[in-house]
Amino acid sequence: MWGFLMSKYTVSTLQNLKNNHTRFGTITAYDAAFAKIFDDCEVPALLIGDSLGMVMQGRESTIGVTVDDVAYHTRCVSKVVKNSLIIADLPFMSYYDKPTAAVSAKKLMESGANVVKLEGGQEIADIVTMLVHNGIPVCSHIGLTPQFVNIFGGYKIQGRSEEQARKLLNDAQALQEAGACMIVLECIPAELAKEITRKLRIPTIGIGAGNNTDGQILVMHDAFGITPGHTPKFARNFLQESGNFTDAVKLYLSEVQNGNFPNDSQSFH
Repeated sequence: MWGFLMSKYTVSTLQNLKNNHTRFGTITAYDAAFAKIFDDCEVPALLIGDSLGMVMQGRESTIGVTVDDVAYHTRCVSKVVKNSLIIADLPFMSYYDKPTAAVSAKKLMESGANVVKLEGGQEIADIVTMLVHNGIPVCSHIGLTPQFVNIFGGYKIQGRSEEQARKLLNDAQALQEAGACMIVLECIPAELAKEITRKLRIPTIGIGAGNNTDGQILVMHDAFGITPGHTPKFARNFLQESGNFTDAVKLYLSEVQNGNFPNDSQSFH
C-alpha cells in the first residue's frame, strides 16, 4: 500500500508519512477477528477507542467505560496484530491527576498498547509531559471530545467561533510542546483543521474535520454501515461499495490517501 516492505508501524512511521505529505487512514478495532483483517490490510494504526461503550456495550455515551474495559479489548487486538500501531483510549476520569494517569496508562501499555490517547487541551499538558517522560507515547484529542459531552450539552461541532478556534489552535500547539506525538481533531471546521495541521510538526488525524489533516480515523462500525443508532455525517459505508470487509478497508485507505475521503459534504465549515 505504501510502497515499502511492511514492518511494524511506529510513531516515527506516522511522522514520516506526514513529513512526506502522504495521507493515511486509521480505524478503531475491538476484537481479534477485525483487528486481523485491518492488520493484513496494512492499516497504519488501530485505535481501541472508548467508543466501545456505545458500539460494543450499547451505552448512550463513553462515560461508563473503564480502564479494565479498554485493557480487555486491547489485549484481544494485540494478540493478533503484527504490523499496525496500537493506540488505546484512556477513558473518563482515568487521568484526572498524574498518579491516576500513570497507573491507567501503565495498564493499557501492559495490555499491548503502543500509544495512549487522552482528551483535553492545555489543561492536561502537564499530564501529557509526565507520561512521555515515563516512556509512554501520547496521542492527544481535541475538538468534540466525547468524554466532555455533558459539558458541551451534546455532540456539537466545536471551533466555529473565532474564540473557540483560537483556543483549539492554542491547545494543539501546547499539546505538541508537551510531548504529544500526534493529535486527533474531531468535528471541527475543515478550515480550522487545515490551519492546525499546517502549524503543527506532529501528525493530525481527523474525524469530521475535513480532508486536509494528515490522517483520518473512523469508528469501524461507521465505515461498514453497521452503526447502532445514528450514523454521523462524516461517515461513509465502504462495505456497501465493496461487498466484503477486506476490500472495504482497502477502499477506505485508498480514498483517504487520494484525498477523496472525506469529501466536502462529509465535512463541517
